Amino acid sequence: MFISLIADYGTGDPAFAEVKQQLLMGIPQAQIHELSVPPFSTLATGFWIAQLGLNPGPVNRLIYHNCAPRQDDPEARQDNEGEGLTYALLPNGVKVVGVNAGYTLSFIKHHAQELRTIDVSRGGSQFRSRDVFPPAAAAIAKDDFGLLGTTLDSAQIPDVPIDRVAWIDGYGNIKTTIPAHTIQLEPETKIVVRIGDIVSDAIYSDGSFRVPEGTLAFAPGSSGWLGADDQPIRWIELFLRGGSAWARFGKPKLNQQITRIA
Repeated sequence: MFISLIADYGTGDPAFAEVKQQLLMGIPQAQIHELSVPPFSTLATGFWIAQLGLNPGPVNRLIYHNCAPRQDDPEARQDNEGEGLTYALLPNGVKVVGVNAGYTLSFIKHHAQELRTIDVSRGGSQFRSRDVFPPAAAAIAKDDFGLLGTTLDSAQIPDVPIDRVAWIDGYGNIKTTIPAHTIQLEPETKIVVRIGDIVSDAIYSDGSFRVPEGTLAFAPGSSGWLGADDQPIRWIELFLRGGSAWARFGKPKLNQQITRIA
């Protein structure tokens, strides 16, 4: 069993070790690989669930995710209750277990063959991904579906917000939620892009490296997967050849709006 653990604990946070320890109690032979997203970033969580889950990988795979801002109810919490645990089955057999919060399920909601609640406590601990959820994830990993509850209505899950910052990679490239197929421009067309208060010229490119050094490219990036209709989905990236697009735009946060002015 290959497990991708996606959570907002923080890079190097011992919380990852604690959760992995609990998962390994139920799935001793698992290989667990962790991916840290920024605090409360359900958009980044959902993006990576889709990017890892819908692309090729080991046959026996589970994605276990936890990004639970507890924003489903603004009132004071009883017993640390938060958003509920869910199960999704992707077309390639990948199982996805994690909290339904914000955009965590938005990228996969039209791909999932099954989308169900999991009947476990919504409270009981501030650290539910360690103390409450791992036994349910382990059971599902071993094809024990006794805890599955009602079917989720995909219409109740928010759509992917378009024109947002989805991720910043290690090179400062800005991965966006702009579908590449929606951009009807000729290569080398000059455009203007705004993120927050910062505006920059850019060149639309059909390949990120087909721009001179120091030029900001607005181009289909490396992230994407096959859509529900078997057509490829690609996402636009902002790429500064020889530099950092993230730095050029003043280091914007994830989920920030991107506007193409011209």
